[in-house]
Amino acid sequence: MTPVQFDSCASVSNILFPIIFLFKWFLISFDTTSQATSPFTVFPGIHLRMWLQGVLVLSLLSAVSGGADSKAVTTTLTTKWADTPLLLEASRCTTITTSAQCLQMTSVCADTDQAYYDLLVKKASALLSSVQMNMLKFALSLRAYSATVHSFQQIASNEPPPSGCSAFFSVHGEKTCNAESLAALPKPYLFKGDHTYPGSNPDAPVVILYGEFGKPDFQRLHQIITPKVYEGQATYVLRHYVANPSEKKVYLSGYGVELAIKSQEYKAKDDTQVQGVNTTVIGENDPVDEVQGFLFGKLKTLYPELKEQLKELRKHLVESTNEMAPLKVWQMQDLSFQTAARILAAPAVDALNVMKDLSQNFPTKASVFEVLRSEARVMEGLRSLLIESPYIHDILKLNVQPSDSDYAVDIRNSAINWINNLETDHRYSSWPYNVQELLRPTFPGVIRQIRKNFHNLVIILDPTQENASELLSVAEMFYANNIPLRIGLVFVVSHDDDIDGMQDTGVALVRAYNYIRDEVDSQSAFEAVISVMPIGGQLSVGDVVKVLEKRFPYVEVSSVLGADSSYDGNRKEGRAYYEQTGVGPLPVVMYNGIPYQREQLDSDELETNTHIHTHTLYDQYTNKSVSKNVLPLRSFLSVIMTITYEIRVDSRSTSSSIFLFAINRFSKMNSFTIKLMTNSSITKQQKTSNNARLGMINNPSAAPSAETSRVARAIWAAMQTQTANNAKNFITKMSKEEAAVALEKGVDIGDYLFFLQGMDVSLFKSAYESPKFDFLLSHAAYCRDVLKLKKGQRAVISNGRIIGPLEEQEVFNQDDFLLLESIILKTSGERIKSKVQQFGIEEDRSSDLVMKVDALLSSQPKGEARVEYGFADDRYSAVKIRPKEGDMYFDVVAVVDPVTRDAQKLAPLLLVLKQLINVNLRVFMNCQSKLSEIPLKSFYRYVLEPEVVFQADGSFSPGPMAKFLDMPQSPLFTLNLNTPESWMVESVHTRYDLDNIYLEEVENIVAAEYELEHLLLEGHCFDVSSGQPPRGLQFTLGTASEPVIVDTIVMANLGYFQLKANPGAWILKMRKGRSDEIYKIYSHDGTDSPADSDDIIVVLNNFKSRIIKVKVQKKPEKFNEELLSDGTEENDTGFWKSLTRGFTGGGNIEEPKQPKDDVINIFSVASGHLYERFLRIMMLSVLKNTKTPVKFWFLKNYLSPTFKEFIPHMAKEYGFQYELVQYKWPRWLHQQTEKQRIIWGYKILFLDVLFPLAVDKILFVDADQIVRTDLKELRDFDLEGAPYGYTPFCESRREMDGYRFWKSGYWASHLAGRKYHISALYVVDLKKFRKIAAGDRLRGQYQGLSQDPNSLSNLDQDLPNNMIHQVPIKSLPQEWLWCETWCDDFSKKSAKTIDLCNNPMTKEPKLQAAVRIVSEWTDYDQEIKRLQTRVQEGANHRTKQQGTGNEHAQPVSADTA
Repeated sequence: MTPVQFDSCASVSNILFPIIFLFKWFLISFDTTSQATSPFTVFPGIHLRMWLQGVLVLSLLSAVSGGADSKAVTTTLTTKWADTPLLLEASRCTTITTSAQCLQMTSVCADTDQAYYDLLVKKASALLSSVQMNMLKFALSLRAYSATVHSFQQIASNEPPPSGCSAFFSVHGEKTCNAESLAALPKPYLFKGDHTYPGSNPDAPVVILYGEFGKPDFQRLHQIITPKVYEGQATYVLRHYVANPSEKKVYLSGYGVELAIKSQEYKAKDDTQVQGVNTTVIGENDPVDEVQGFLFGKLKTLYPELKEQLKELRKHLVESTNEMAPLKVWQMQDLSFQTAARILAAPAVDALNVMKDLSQNFPTKASVFEVLRSEARVMEGLRSLLIESPYIHDILKLNVQPSDSDYAVDIRNSAINWINNLETDHRYSSWPYNVQELLRPTFPGVIRQIRKNFHNLVIILDPTQENASELLSVAEMFYANNIPLRIGLVFVVSHDDDIDGMQDTGVALVRAYNYIRDEVDSQSAFEAVISVMPIGGQLSVGDVVKVLEKRFPYVEVSSVLGADSSYDGNRKEGRAYYEQTGVGPLPVVMYNGIPYQREQLDSDELETNTHIHTHTLYDQYTNKSVSKNVLPLRSFLSVIMTITYEIRVDSRSTSSSIFLFAINRFSKMNSFTIKLMTNSSITKQQKTSNNARLGMINNPSAAPSAETSRVARAIWAAMQTQTANNAKNFITKMSKEEAAVALEKGVDIGDYLFFLQGMDVSLFKSAYESPKFDFLLSHAAYCRDVLKLKKGQRAVISNGRIIGPLEEQEVFNQDDFLLLESIILKTSGERIKSKVQQFGIEEDRSSDLVMKVDALLSSQPKGEARVEYGFADDRYSAVKIRPKEGDMYFDVVAVVDPVTRDAQKLAPLLLVLKQLINVNLRVFMNCQSKLSEIPLKSFYRYVLEPEVVFQADGSFSPGPMAKFLDMPQSPLFTLNLNTPESWMVESVHTRYDLDNIYLEEVENIVAAEYELEHLLLEGHCFDVSSGQPPRGLQFTLGTASEPVIVDTIVMANLGYFQLKANPGAWILKMRKGRSDEIYKIYSHDGTDSPADSDDIIVVLNNFKSRIIKVKVQKKPEKFNEELLSDGTEENDTGFWKSLTRGFTGGGNIEEPKQPKDDVINIFSVASGHLYERFLRIMMLSVLKNTKTPVKFWFLKNYLSPTFKEFIPHMAKEYGFQYELVQYKWPRWLHQQTEKQRIIWGYKILFLDVLFPLAVDKILFVDADQIVRTDLKELRDFDLEGAPYGYTPFCESRREMDGYRFWKSGYWASHLAGRKYHISALYVVDLKKFRKIAAGDRLRGQYQGLSQDPNSLSNLDQDLPNNMIHQVPIKSLPQEWLWCETWCDDFSKKSAKTIDLCNNPMTKEPKLQAAVRIVSEWTDYDQEIKRLQTRVQEGANHRTKQQGTGNEHAQPVSADTA
């Protein structure tokens, strides 16, 4: 055989290709050949090992001739807080599902992490089902409860813990390791997330145990307190506390990492050599197993001795695969279809992996957990009722949750005082009368003006309540602005016959209203009521008298208001209407009979909600589906006042079904089951209903005894010993009040048996006279622990729904039962009954089954109605993965375009679901045709694992990690994290430039380490007096020991603000100073403190978003003062005008007290090592030329760890101040996805919120600028009333005329002769900027323009130039900014700053231009480098002295200097 000669790498590839083809064919043959066939013969005379070695030699030759190591990028995200024990996280997960058994897992000890985890899982498996176990493993992998555990750690640290105690008691503030006394002191406030030990007596002293499961001290104190719980002496609350937290951090998952391909049109790479590179160890099994058909995992297993050669072969194949050649337009058009075809061609079991690989490498819902767990709980409950899987899915599709708008109160009642009538009032006479006007197009948000009473707003209120004036003001606004809304008032005041309006304010107002209505008209009466209502105060009789005397001076006021007044119409009817409707606490607002929820009654939300409801009515009209469920008066007790609570259905416990007592066993199945909790239960329901069963549970107000339980024992004995009919008649008799009174007086029970023929008296008496009260104790425990009722409280349970607790004087009568029955039957009872009938279950069991199924379904949180989508055909367009037969399964349907960002996220999620649960999965390909550009320009990894992962030695793996393996080396990448809205993350450790990753210059791995620095607390704040946000109001967030940790400013529209926090309990206050001098807190919603508490406590105990609402009110003596002292409130209150808030970062919270003229504030932004290098040089140029003290403000969001470590040393060396400001882009503002555009947005969109109010002026200086003058001159420049000043673009370099886009087209027309300004340097008068609400206006314009991807191409300068007519710009003299691209050489000598603009003609790299254009740039650069060298040498010296052997200098944490 003639040896083959290799002349080049290309010839190697040419010969290698057919050999690779043969090898692929062989692998397929080998994979399908039976074991009897020799695996070592491919062709006669060719041995596999020899053949494989030949292939490897060829690949080695190719690799030697030009190969390079494969490159990778990895990303991890950790918490700022210490690692929390998995045992504690597991306990939080299991307390939610099996709270009574959670402490069985308190002892978990093992030698290795994996053994510890396995033991934990083993113990948990005794408490949980297989599906719940998978949910637990997933929760531990997500570390979903780490924030919960750490929140208790923070709460414990604020106690603070007593010294020397690893676990301790806190008894009403007294902290100790020993429990010697439980004194009855004022109780502490308990948080919603607190776990109260089962059986705790809510009336006993509260004992809080802080400790760590599994530790001896915890076990000792736990054993001390539990006997006291059983004796009713304590309420036992457990909070996690780890005395010695781990030095490790929590590695998070549930986020995405994007490696975007960056344009290299302008060279923007730093040439500084990277030193001290951190690396991440990637296991051998991590790289993709299959490359071009070779299964390298199988090959390494079969031929371990060829491991190194196989590695080289794989590297060669990867490099040949990863070349990224640009595609022609015709090649792009069908990419989506080609990708879908590739996915569908794969075997079903591999299709998701193919989809994940293709979508995530295309250029070559923690909420999900909550949904899964909720769904699994219901499905397991149904399965425990012996319902088969196909029926389970049919039942789940039943929409049994009534929405609040399904039912309406009848508003056709004389008790309502209608202010206007759209159909008859003259003021509406010009409106069209034809209902066809509903179909006429109109602007969004506009209610059609039709002369019909389509829209009716009824306000039920007590006029003496403080919030009454606020609601009436909104109604008056609707009326005055001719909103097509009929408005009605129901006054709820005293109904006593002999009441005197001269003493009772409410009665006085009603009588005054009636008098004016009778004398003039309803509109005048309404206007009088509006005028009499005080703003933010309490209405008095004197206020009513003043209005009457002013408007009707000839009338004797006492004749109108006095006891003998004849103007009492509707006074009693109003209260009766309110009581009969049962709509809940006052005030109540109803739109067409549908009550608004309590949180919708804010004046700022009422208008929005009314608009929404009117458009809903329009939609219903056009779809001919207007609701007909108008109920009689007692309607909303069962709808609005319902607290849904599941009656637990657990195959392991029958405790929840013991207390369902059947009084009648009907021959046909019942679809409606009622339980009545009352001390003396009475009902006539059975006489009028054939659908309901009645059971009774006693909830005594005191401990049961022979004397206090006569009625309850009599009812119980009758139910246990008598026939259903006799028991029913007996209970009806016993429920009469005279029977209870007689028994209490000692009358013999037999006297009441005389009238009931057919009862077994002896059997009844033996049961009645039994000395045991076990059943009463179990009833009381059930009411306390399951139903969460207090002693003596009454309620009604209907198929698992709790209506109550009822007020002391509230009556639940026969009409209410009939109405409740009607609602349950319509919403769920009949539907579930029809399904259960299909099961063929015996009659005796079917009624119970309907009740239990209804209880399970109604326990689910309200959400969107389930919809079953039908697909015509799924043979060719769907990936189908069938579930395991016989097991409960989840039905999942996904519709996705495989080459979109959604597919990049969805594919890994579906893979995890497939591993996590038994799933019936269908993925439909929804492709897009005729693509004109690459649909995905980034690599993407979604970090999500179904279970905790370990290393070979049994230790935890280095956390969930995004791995970009075998990446192409020619593109320039930028790394971005896509995290949940409430997460604020920052890069904390990497020496590489994550903004410019060029893998050709990387040795092996770029390891990026991020940290979850803060969780975001968001809120909205309004002034109750004006209804507007209190612009300039400042809030602080802290703890009792450290009240001010971070602060924030409330801005205009929506009153939006945001604060940085972490898990724990935090106190929100108004900042000391003008804020708390002018305002006081009026109310708050969504917080964790009692409504009457002065301090607003907010507990962050999970990774979800948290939004609160705060109302404030001006103090009476400050009513005319403004927070922004030289500003004015604006009349323009458009929706987008005030969407903002940011906050300052760092510890310098208090406002500076020094004179404002002694410091120059300079703001700048940078991302990437090159621009940070420019930024340091810019700072040095400022410091060399400016004599006034300087304070730099940097946007922290995108700064590298290297810059943040170095800046404190530079500040110390050159004597300047600095502060890092941070801001999370608001979720409601249109999001930018490209990092550069996001940074541009921060330059202009949030100037009013990034800096404290004490900062009067801010100068923005671009990072790539050189300053040659004292910036005090710019700071003091007269802006002549404009909020900011910019430098116009130069026009002196004539050869660039063709690139001056603002000289023609849209910009020439829009500017109308004005200059187009550059955003590299500008000065902002923040006082004026805030005064005219410039930030709100800019954001409003941005929101509109940014919807068009072709607008705002240069966001940071296009936006202010576009808004030049609304927010004027003062043009700075041209010498303030010289740029070679646009300015001629002659003007350079007078330049005060030089900007290194990109040149669209030459595309010259930045570094090259800097050295050539700016003579002093190199000197500045070398000076900074010398300082960096000294800093690094000092760090290395300290590290060497400490003997740590740490490769990196420790980061210096400083937000301020």
